Amino acid sequence: MPSPFRIAPVLLTALGIAAAAFSGAASADQLDNIKAKKTLVCGTFAAIAPFGYPDPKTRETIGSDVELCHAVAKEMGLKAEVRGFPVGVHIPELKLGHIDIIIANMGYTKTRAEQVEFSNAYNVGKEVAVVGKTSGLTNLASLDGKKISSTKGSTSETAIKLRLKGATPLTYQDASSAFLALQQGKVDAFVINNVSATAFAIQSQKGPKPAVVMDEELYIQPVAIGMTKGETALHNEINAVLNKLESSGYMDQHWKKWFGDDSEYKLKRPYKVTAIKDLKFEALP
Repeated sequence: MPSPFRIAPVLLTALGIAAAAFSGAASADQLDNIKAKKTLVCGTFAAIAPFGYPDPKTRETIGSDVELCHAVAKEMGLKAEVRGFPVGVHIPELKLGHIDIIIANMGYTKTRAEQVEFSNAYNVGKEVAVVGKTSGLTNLASLDGKKISSTKGSTSETAIKLRLKGATPLTYQDASSAFLALQQGKVDAFVINNVSATAFAIQSQKGPKPAVVMDEELYIQPVAIGMTKGETALHNEINAVLNKLESSGYMDQHWKKWFGDDSEYKLKRPYKVTAIKDLKFEALP
């Protein structure tokens, strides 16, 4: 009868080989995988202009972040595939491996930084309040005790809770619903990023209840591309591409088209592509 002690080393060796093979597969470099399939899959917004929204004619998703996805993919020698999602879905989709990167006006927060790797910032956004033009609300202090709407799961919701502690936050599934609550008098203010806030305010001028954007912001936050944590090669590649797009003048042209003088927003570009660690800001939790 063979000794079990002679069989054990064989089993251990086999198990060791299997474990090593599994470990190698699990830690396969994502950048190599992306280049092998020759396609970069970007998660963007599905219905938030001007970042990602359906073209009225073709119904295809277009927008500033969609265009940036194509520019990044082109620099990498890849095709771009865009998948639009609502707020709060992008990180789960990234973790499930359904998308390669997130380009969805994603602001840096401490919680997000624990879940995804952030690229250099390609924009610095502001969380601002939109109020009725004749409301008499002129600064953040005047919002104390007021009802304020935002999109559920957004950094705007977090900003309200932290900066406007005397206010009552009310969340909605999308930005249009949150703004409609303001128009219908269900809330006193609506908080969102400064670009979208400007768009809603411009849109409201055509109706009976025009709105304005407060000058005083709740928070500023870097906006960057999100990737799977631990994928150093992909992180370095995306940063190199962003830096190249900056030095080539593409990022200035991109801003001018979507947010600057050639757009309805007429906003000044606040920063060039910059490492997040080099920016001065108070990170949201």
